[in-house]
Amino acid sequence: MLAIELCGIKLKNPLILASGVLGLNKNNLLRAQKGGAGALTIKSISLEERFGHETPNVAFFEAGMLNAFGYCNPGLEEALREFADLSCFSVPVIASCTASNASDFVKLVSALDKLDFAAIELPLSCPHTPGHGLLAGQGTVEATKEIVKACRKKTKKPLWVKINASLPNAVDIALAAEQAGADAITCSNTLGPGMVINIASAKPVLAFKVGGVSGPAIRPIIVRTIYDLYKRLKIPIIALGGVLRGEHAIEMLMAGASAVGIATGIAIRGPDIFKKCCDEMSEWLKKHDYKSVTELIGVAHE
Repeated sequence: MLAIELCGIKLKNPLILASGVLGLNKNNLLRAQKGGAGALTIKSISLEERFGHETPNVAFFEAGMLNAFGYCNPGLEEALREFADLSCFSVPVIASCTASNASDFVKLVSALDKLDFAAIELPLSCPHTPGHGLLAGQGTVEATKEIVKACRKKTKKPLWVKINASLPNAVDIALAAEQAGADAITCSNTLGPGMVINIASAKPVLAFKVGGVSGPAIRPIIVRTIYDLYKRLKIPIIALGGVLRGEHAIEMLMAGASAVGIATGIAIRGPDIFKKCCDEMSEWLKKHDYKSVTELIGVAHE
């Protein structure tokens, strides 16, 4: 009932651990696998080790969360050692990599291609890390074409391009990625950046002052963007933003997503949020006489 095929990859359910949460090493990924995820995305890897932004780098507010991790990761060399053997996983594992220019993206993709990852995700849309994503000018049609086209030459694995729903030209960027060889679009990275101020100290809560906004507050924006993308794209869409319950995932599928990522929801409902959402989805499907979750994709357009 919940099984899908995404870019030729078979998933037992359409819920994917999004990059940045529980993805720094295999032990953390196994927690998400045990929690019921249909696929797992590692934390984005850069060529060199990055310590990211100073703490505090996470702030919760009444409708979600802000984070400014700054792509902290151990670097490519350590990642290649950590993920050299993926035999402990029973679900597909997706690589993710970040760089400040097309040349470095190519180096990363070339190296990650040699491991047993099921696909490689290219996040071009982080709103709070200088030199990367939106702060490196990667949220444009031109940059998207350049990076995706260059990476496409270095791997036959499915390439997923992660865009930002806050950009007014998000559909154009997604189309550029598709035309350059992307196999799927992930939407969205965190929005913003936003800010939360501690009124007792009269200072921003985050050390970096601003951070990407995630959680329930952004879900309606993601749903609308998925709806817009589905009307224009031929490749699958992985929706990401504010999914806490199975009904939220169903909403994303109806808007046009083929799969759904979960990140902030793990902090709110725990690492077994995937199982909880799967149970909620199955119950809803049975109640409404659907035989397969794939029947939901894009039905809001009919």
